[in-house]
Amino acid sequence: MRSFVHVNRLPGTATAARQAASRAARNGELLPVRRGLYYRGAKTRYGMTRPRVEEIAREVLGEGGSGPAGYSAAREWGVTTQVPSSFHVATLWTTDPIEGVTQHARRNKERAKLNAKEIALLELLRAPDVYVESGWDALVDRVRGALARREVREDALRAAALGERNATVRKSFDKLITDLVAE
Repeated sequence: MRSFVHVNRLPGTATAARQAASRAARNGELLPVRRGLYYRGAKTRYGMTRPRVEEIAREVLGEGGSGPAGYSAAREWGVTTQVPSSFHVATLWTTDPIEGVTQHARRNKERAKLNAKEIALLELLRAPDVYVESGWDALVDRVRGALARREVREDALRAAALGERNATVRKSFDKLITDLVAE
């Protein structure tokens, strides 16, 4: 069973919890991820599996208000073949550095209501000509499909797009909605 273990959520005193987690890590039952956070992966003959960088970022930053940015967002939507050297994430609040993660602070409070795929779309709309190598029409088709599958919500995206400080995001969102309706 794969899961994250937060030391502050373990029973007992803080000292006892830290010691138990440390002992489990020494015995190979847990992998240390960062201070106060461990991971229990599946055991294989080569050792314990490690969490993906995206999973660590999601666990540390939380689900609300954070999601992929840049080429990481483009990969989320399947509109690029580029593989970024680190996972880029846009978030309402940044934390201490996370190994393998580049954080981008965004100050739009409406993003707190969005899921990761919706945030990834807003991030793509910052520079679609850079990140969407398969072309604008491909992005429109992907968004149409995601709306049909209810993976993204147009009303929540509209509210968040209106709150964006970046004018390109607002203009690109308007063009996206126009193109979605046109077909």
